[in-house]
Amino acid sequence: QVHLVESGGGLVQAGGSLRLSCAASGRTFSMYNAGWFRQAPGKEREFVAAIPWSGDSTAYVDSVKGRFTISRDNAKNTVYLQMNSLNPEDTAVYYCAVTQSWAGRLKEVGAYDYWGQGTQVTVSS
Repeated sequence: QVHLVESGGGLVQAGGSLRLSCAASGRTFSMYNAGWFRQAPGKEREFVAAIPWSGDSTAYVDSVKGRFTISRDNAKNTVYLQMNSLNPEDTAVYYCAVTQSWAGRLKEVGAYDYWGQGTQVTVSS
């Protein structure tokens, strides 16, 4: 059992920044690959970013490349999503998730075993 708690969401103006944090407890966090997803009302959950347990690579959806950065600190059992140059299309509930699945599946919602409760990010125009 892994429990994930997101924080750092809020309301920002277009062009602003937020840093989301996902704190993990339970099983050893360092053994899990991690990802961020987002879901807007009436839309399916969408992959945003992923990072394997080693932290030696990252993956992003094209729409956030160059603006968002995923990172992790295994000693603190935490994964982060730094979001810069936010625009209204980034508005969604953001979820972190972890999995022991092969790293090649990290863009898939179905690959993840544990999910946080989500944190709301709202970007005004």
